[in-house]
Amino acid sequence: MRVPYDEMVAVFKRVLLKYGMREDKADRAAHLFADASRDGVYTHGLNRFPRYIEYIEAGAIDLDAEPELVQQFGAIARYDGHKGPGNLNAEICAQKAMELADQYGIGCVALGHTNHWLRPGSYGIQAAEKGYIAILWTNTTPNLPAWGGKEPKLGNNPIVFAVPSRQGVVLLDAAMSMFSYGKIESYMRAGKELPVDGGFDSNGNITRNAAEIFKTSQALPIGFWKGSGMSLMLDLIVSTLSGGFTVREVGTVPLESELCQMFLMIRTDIFGDQETMLDKIDATLADMKTATPMKEGVAVRWPGEGMKRVRAESMELGVLVDDEIWNKVLAM
Repeated sequence: MRVPYDEMVAVFKRVLLKYGMREDKADRAAHLFADASRDGVYTHGLNRFPRYIEYIEAGAIDLDAEPELVQQFGAIARYDGHKGPGNLNAEICAQKAMELADQYGIGCVALGHTNHWLRPGSYGIQAAEKGYIAILWTNTTPNLPAWGGKEPKLGNNPIVFAVPSRQGVVLLDAAMSMFSYGKIESYMRAGKELPVDGGFDSNGNITRNAAEIFKTSQALPIGFWKGSGMSLMLDLIVSTLSGGFTVREVGTVPLESELCQMFLMIRTDIFGDQETMLDKIDATLADMKTATPMKEGVAVRWPGEGMKRVRAESMELGVLVDDEIWNKVLAM
């Protein structure tokens, strides 16, 4: 089933207004949810929306809260999110980091005490479309085992790299687990196995069974011990700079709240050779496309390239939705 983009925005906004979100905030949040589904990131668009409402009902999200500047030293700033809407907090802090970059060439905002930021790639896209290089990441509730251990002690801590190019935004939006839990849940709902090993079952065996992994919260780190180590380092850096909770502390609070996020923005025009830089980026992307495909008829793609096609289809044909979830939201 497909739904017109504008209709999806209107439905999200109606529900958010019903639950008490201020109109300007509801409009921005609705667009961020719809944009995620429009670009094919269904796990952090429509599919995540009912849980967002559950968090509002449970009091984990303070609809009236705004991110507050706590401290600043040159290009580095610390913000307190006061448990406000995670997507709106993130969008504001990404903008603050860009403003710092305008002043210093580089801007770094560390945000503590916030909520799930939904699709992190959204903020990277916004930055790269304005000519910034963006590096963003978050910590999460414990949902990833430290390598060699059984219990989830780390988060899958998604990280985003966004680089501008004349071909569109080059975007990598990746968790430290082989599959995000949103993706695992999608496979579980569809009754499908993951295409590659994605986690551990209750007996400690590596499996592709999405339902087993969702139950154990033992997703497989990317690069095995390397992904485990990267998760820890990302958590320590963001929690230290933001003054917020580490993964250990996040695991003690109800739901997935009290998160920390990092927004690092770099201007691409600071050295005066922006056009040369763009030439090199375009040449690199073009060179990648000359690689011989492993599978006939499946072209090599750079990260973010497929998003352009999905977005165009969504705007022309309507945004693809899960009928059950869409009907659930319509009934709200």
